[in-house]
Amino acid sequence: MARPVWAGNLSFGLVSLPVGLYTATDSHTIHFHQLQRGTSDRIRNRRVNERTGDEVELDDIVKGYDTGGEYVLVEPKELDEIAPGRSRSLDIAGFVDLADIEPIYFDKTYYLGPRGAEFGKVYSLLEQALAMAGKAGIATFVMRQHEYLVALKAENGLLTLHTLHWSDEIRDPKQEIDTLPGKAKASDKELKMAEQLINAMSMTSDPSEFHDT
Repeated sequence: MARPVWAGNLSFGLVSLPVGLYTATDSHTIHFHQLQRGTSDRIRNRRVNERTGDEVELDDIVKGYDTGGEYVLVEPKELDEIAPGRSRSLDIAGFVDLADIEPIYFDKTYYLGPRGAEFGKVYSLLEQALAMAGKAGIATFVMRQHEYLVALKAENGLLTLHTLHWSDEIRDPKQEIDTLPGKAKASDKELKMAEQLINAMSMTSDPSEFHDT
């Protein structure tokens, strides 16, 4: 069995449920090594000073933030000191209508499981209540030194946790695409033909029918 990537308490109101967080998806991206042509020799990247061309030891490297020509230097230990501490609890701030969360905000999906059979009933009750209400719980928590905005959902007898993009991470399409037509004028006949075509090509949703070739 897989080990949870995070463990803590899921809390809202007076309810506290010990849970574990599990990765829900795998990436099947193929990764290649770089080799010198005609050999099996691996190619390694080197850390090189771009001014002198000299190789630099890892201990001599610091991070720098470009402020527009000048760098603010940050030591690794300084980043460790300001990094947020791991959350011990996932505190639900409130519940929203699931339909109100636009798809563009969803990022990565995790499974939530109870940390012991004795918590199964509370887990199931919460899952059923969320499903009946059509709601999602919204929270923030820290995992692996990163703070996440998350949505708690009920899906087919299972609680899932979805990391969400922060609102300032969503790009304005009008600024990204300069050829957007706006709402074009169309006759009732044209709209009817388009609707008929869509209906004629309707299909049952089954992701397993599609394969990455």
